[in-house]
Amino acid sequence: MYLSHFSLTEAPFGITPDTSFIYSADAHQEALNTLLIGLNSGEGFIKITGEVGTGKTLLCRRLLATLGDDHVVAYLPNPMLEPRTLLLAIAEELGLKLKGMDYHFHLIKELNSHLLELAGQGKTVVVCIDEAQCMSLESLEALRLLSNLETEKRKLMQVLLFGQPELDAKLSDPSVRQLRQRIVYHYRMPGLKQRELGHYLAHRLRIAGHPGGNVFDPSAARMLYWLSRGTPRLVNVLAHKALLAAFGEGKHVVGTKHMRLAGKDTEGAYSLRWWQLW
Repeated sequence: MYLSHFSLTEAPFGITPDTSFIYSADAHQEALNTLLIGLNSGEGFIKITGEVGTGKTLLCRRLLATLGDDHVVAYLPNPMLEPRTLLLAIAEELGLKLKGMDYHFHLIKELNSHLLELAGQGKTVVVCIDEAQCMSLESLEALRLLSNLETEKRKLMQVLLFGQPELDAKLSDPSVRQLRQRIVYHYRMPGLKQRELGHYLAHRLRIAGHPGGNVFDPSAARMLYWLSRGTPRLVNVLAHKALLAAFGEGKHVVGTKHMRLAGKDTEGAYSLRWWQLW
């Protein structure tokens, strides 16, 4: 591995969401602000969408790390569940064991009672659903019906939906129009801006232990942006492979040759055909 070669203590460009490497790009901060404002409003659904690899899961984890003891969170990373199982999963995340419930009515009753108890303790219940585009229309409707639970003053739970653009297409279905109307705040996450890429690379290298100095030649960084169009996950994959290519040649600076090799070896990277004219 290239860690000692580049004076690193850990891999700087992993694709597993790691909050220690968070870089507050404009889009990431704007999305976080949308979530915090929405939560402070105390009602409705909040939706965050973005293409694959734009950092939605990392954003979700960052938000959860900022919530204090006055919040109770149900986090569902895989919501591809039929309606009853979805409600059971939320109940279990909130500390209830309801698998023995025979009737849907009893399940909702117990959930409602528990939410009222948490509200009485001054707790805010937040349901975070990652990969929400995978949910069926029936499960989305069940989620809306669950969100009907409220007191005269406030909702008993708030729902955060994180998903790919396919979620917007799913929410356009007439059968879930009532849920769509309840989305009070929403944000569409773009990728990194070109001016942010250099800072992003330097930030991750610094967190990984690099002592400083340019590791990516400016031309290589420009090519990296073209290949990835600023999508953070693609940036990480390409940067990692380019570092491997430079290490293989004994180089301490990544050049365009190494970045070109990384691009050829990466599914999803954009073509370099017109990058010089860009």
